[in-house]
Amino acid sequence: MFGALEAGGTKMVCAIGDEFGKIQEQVSIKTTTPEETIPEILQWFKAHPVEALGIASFGPIDLNRNSKTYGYITTTPKLAWANFDLVGTVKRELHVPIGFDTDVNGSLLGEVTYGQAKGLKDAIYLTIGTGIGGGVMTNGKLLHGMLHPELGHMPMVVHPKDTYKGHCPFHGTCLEGMAAGPAIEERWGKKGSELADRQEVWELEAYYIGQALTTLILTLSPEMIILGGGVMHQQQLFPEIRAQVSSMLNGYLNTRQLNDMEHYIVPASLHDDQGIMGCLKLAVDSLHE
Repeated sequence: MFGALEAGGTKMVCAIGDEFGKIQEQVSIKTTTPEETIPEILQWFKAHPVEALGIASFGPIDLNRNSKTYGYITTTPKLAWANFDLVGTVKRELHVPIGFDTDVNGSLLGEVTYGQAKGLKDAIYLTIGTGIGGGVMTNGKLLHGMLHPELGHMPMVVHPKDTYKGHCPFHGTCLEGMAAGPAIEERWGKKGSELADRQEVWELEAYYIGQALTTLILTLSPEMIILGGGVMHQQQLFPEIRAQVSSMLNGYLNTRQLNDMEHYIVPASLHDDQGIMGCLKLAVDSLHE
């Protein structure tokens, strides 16, 4: 058995499964403080022994194995978790190999290993919900770089008719500030789930997401873009986003993928288990290492 810890800002999902991504058992633990949450996680895994554990965590996190703070959650706005040694704390108690990456890279790894992106070497996973984050695989490897990509905070060209100031406390009108769930609610006065029949809401949402995807296509040249998260449960968004991307690219690129948008910009395929399944793959890889 392999262990999976999908460490989110609202809940921590603990699971066990096999190398084929099959989840055997899982539990959800509320994310409060390390002092309250970590003992529950450790207790669960001690009752469900594993050969290795994969952790995909909210961030920012330190992924540099040569760093003194490797495995830490670093400058997160969730202050109770700032500068917390997540990997070290868990490893000292469980004594197993641990694979570690961002939550969005974990979701991407799940899709590339077990889902619709299997066999691809260049793909992007973007989650659009309470916040916006993105995972990138390039040449078959998850992209870390200096820290790790923060795709949700790329600057946006504000729509000419949009007077909203943006929700992000750091950047105002970045992608997250203009298109995440809280931005939708603050701009329109209702949650996205209550605005399903308001065409103008989703046209504006598609404008910002389409703009971001156009930038990512031009800079990273992915073979597939996968969109997950609560906001993307509004399925009417997908045709609008694809149309925006086509309009913004304006015929500049001509590829097989861009000529088949329905199979290029796609919803997540693993029934919201892509993060857990990615953690299982991180665990498998850590054992092999």
